[in-house]
Amino acid sequence: MAALTVLDDNLAYQPTAGPLTTEVVAGTPELLRISDAAGVLATLTVGAKTVAMRGPTRTFVEQKRPFVDTFDRTRAAGWGPSGGGGTWSNANGTDSDYTVSGGYGIISMSAANASRHATVIDNVTDCDARLSWSLTVMPTGNASSLALSFAYTNVNSMYRARLSVLTSGTVQLILERESGGSTTTIGALTTVGTGYTVGDIWHIRIQRTGTTLRCRAWKDGTTEPATWLHEVTDATLGAGRIGVRGLASSGSTAVPFEFRVHDIQLYSGTWSSPPTITHNTWVRLLDEPFDGEWTPALATRVRAWAADTSPDVLAYAMMYITGAPSVTDPALAGAPVAGQSSYGPKDAGGVPVEGADFHDYMGRDWVFVSGETRAADGPELQCLDCSGFVRMVYGYHMGLPMVRVEGIDGTNLPRITRDIGPSGPGVIVAEAEGAAPPITNLQVGDVPHFDADSGDATSGELDHNGIYMGVDSNGYHRFANSRKTPNGPTFGDLGGASRLDGGGTYASTLRIIRRF
Repeated sequence: MAALTVLDDNLAYQPTAGPLTTEVVAGTPELLRISDAAGVLATLTVGAKTVAMRGPTRTFVEQKRPFVDTFDRTRAAGWGPSGGGGTWSNANGTDSDYTVSGGYGIISMSAANASRHATVIDNVTDCDARLSWSLTVMPTGNASSLALSFAYTNVNSMYRARLSVLTSGTVQLILERESGGSTTTIGALTTVGTGYTVGDIWHIRIQRTGTTLRCRAWKDGTTEPATWLHEVTDATLGAGRIGVRGLASSGSTAVPFEFRVHDIQLYSGTWSSPPTITHNTWVRLLDEPFDGEWTPALATRVRAWAADTSPDVLAYAMMYITGAPSVTDPALAGAPVAGQSSYGPKDAGGVPVEGADFHDYMGRDWVFVSGETRAADGPELQCLDCSGFVRMVYGYHMGLPMVRVEGIDGTNLPRITRDIGPSGPGVIVAEAEGAAPPITNLQVGDVPHFDADSGDATSGELDHNGIYMGVDSNGYHRFANSRKTPNGPTFGDLGGASRLDGGGTYASTLRIIRRF
């Protein structure tokens, strides 16, 4: 699951040797390209500290973030955000049949021979997941059953491990495939318990690895079985969502009643086409903005960077996405300085709240170069909002001086996106009002800014930013950004495509590209 920077060991890389040549590239902004015998080695931008360097080829890849939804929120219609896995969607019944309260995801069953579906909007192939649930009313007339569904694409297409509670209190597990509206048993109905009483919690676990499907179930308070009850091979269905399917069987006289989902956990999941970026660009920062003059000191710096594989902007950006290992700094009393980040603490409805700056992630109070002081917000430990992520990478790690809302002078990195875009350090590469500017001059490491969250794409209020990572394996321009739906930094497409091209939200609401 790790989403880390990888050097491609199959590609030999030799630091530069021999003479360097320079080429001025006129335009806005003006560039200076430095070349050696192998081609372009570095690109400097007049007015910016950023230098794009040729270096060893790297591959950046991101996979599905594991999550657990404990339903610690209140929702009157629909289950809302899952806590990093995506957003819940429901099918069959009405929105008010799917509520969250008291620490439960509740599915209300009002009629016999009726099914309800709640699924997390994100498609995965291989997965390992667990569901915990209970009943509020004993079945009468016929069974009540709840299933952990996977490979779900619609109410007529999914695999499901279904746990049925009979009127006798017997608990049975079956593995099914529904395809084209036809249900096929692929793991026989098998008794796994007896004596069910209202409130008993049962767990269902499934695994999908390639074409191998597995499931098991156990009562809360007992040990999870070490073996799978059903293990079958089936290649019928492709990628799909995980979720929950409730059923009041035909003839049930227990209605109305509720299924209570206590939690659902995705231990691991695999996107069928994870975003993958491979190139040989490294992004470094000069001590001062480049003034257009090529000097022996700059030549020495560029030659040194050509052989330098210490973390750069992209490597630091990858230190906060899915699977990134935790790193602490003894010099900061063991404060975390890297590792998988969340977006922010959740509000009462389960939506992550913005406000987490780089020092909140570390749990450290901070004094900025402007003299402003800011205490760390405890609930935001190891959280970064969109500009907090950019400031962590470019400010804390790469050394750009930072302010909050005072001392914004074009040299310091402000706190708020709407200030960073027009008044941040460096130069504007492209901008437009009410429409996306061209991305023809885009360079790896640039910081795109968006008018994305206002609901009015022409409002002119910049509210989101990120770091451009490069072109992916499908030819798309991807950027890393911290967002609410994925609950942290990502360059994947959960909750919106992290792309600067195409017709997605961010491509259409791009307004400014800045090079620091």
